[in-house]
Amino acid sequence: MQTILDPKWHLFAKVAELGSLSRASAALDMPPSVVSRHIAQLEEESGSRLFRRTGRGVVLTELGERIYPRIKAMILASEQLTDDIRASRGMPMGKVRLSMLPTTITIIAEPLFAEAKQRFPEVQLHITEGSSAQLEEWLKEGRLDLSLLLREENTAHPDEPVLTTLPLSLIVPVAHPLASRQTISFNEVLALALVLPSNPHPMRSRLEGLARQRDASLQMAAEADSIHLQHEIVAHGGGFAITAGQLSAPQRERLTTLHIVDPVLSRSVVLGTTLHRPSTHALREVSRLILEVAPALLNS
Repeated sequence: MQTILDPKWHLFAKVAELGSLSRASAALDMPPSVVSRHIAQLEEESGSRLFRRTGRGVVLTELGERIYPRIKAMILASEQLTDDIRASRGMPMGKVRLSMLPTTITIIAEPLFAEAKQRFPEVQLHITEGSSAQLEEWLKEGRLDLSLLLREENTAHPDEPVLTTLPLSLIVPVAHPLASRQTISFNEVLALALVLPSNPHPMRSRLEGLARQRDASLQMAAEADSIHLQHEIVAHGGGFAITAGQLSAPQRERLTTLHIVDPVLSRSVVLGTTLHRPSTHALREVSRLILEVAPALLNS
């Protein structure tokens, strides 16, 4: 069932939020030419420009600024009305956009998708993956409805349910002498060449703070902004990485983990929800399903 408001006004609102036709087309998974054409149609129907083009994107004109708050209110009201009509049938319906971290998608995606399809046959579950920083941005932009995110120790927001807490481990090539150990102290880690995400990054900032407390600094071998790349660099002898979670079976052929102690460090996997859409029946049911099945899967 389509929302009651003309979909072109949804495009208008998304372009206004993101300040770019291209970013809006990416967020809506729609060709840029279609977004541009629909905005041009709205401007023709309105008899005036809604956006002013700049070198860095678009900004609202005076008319656009006046009508944008009213259009946003109408969008929220129409989406809520559409969901109320769907909910009256007793069955959640519609699309839910969910994204996961690369380290969790292989564990959760298949059983979650199968369970959601069985329980909610009218819900279209669209699953993607990305780094925690990417997912955070996409959630804020409204490109996602739900996302699994990483939070440093004790930094989860009260509105973000914690699905599991994972210890941070040092990733080591299986052929390295350290691979025979099960734990390593943080002071020992400080002497190693590390493969870390580039700044700004919450985990790296936390590790740098711990190093400063010991009048030391992290030894950098390389920067890589995805866990997959970090693991590949380590597997090829380029340094040591610090990540959370378990290695997959293929990764365990080349890599092993040592739990970091003194102090023990951990990260939480939380469930984040967008603020850009009303809490639909489908979104609420999928959220409840994730809270029900994900903790056991992540801890297995």
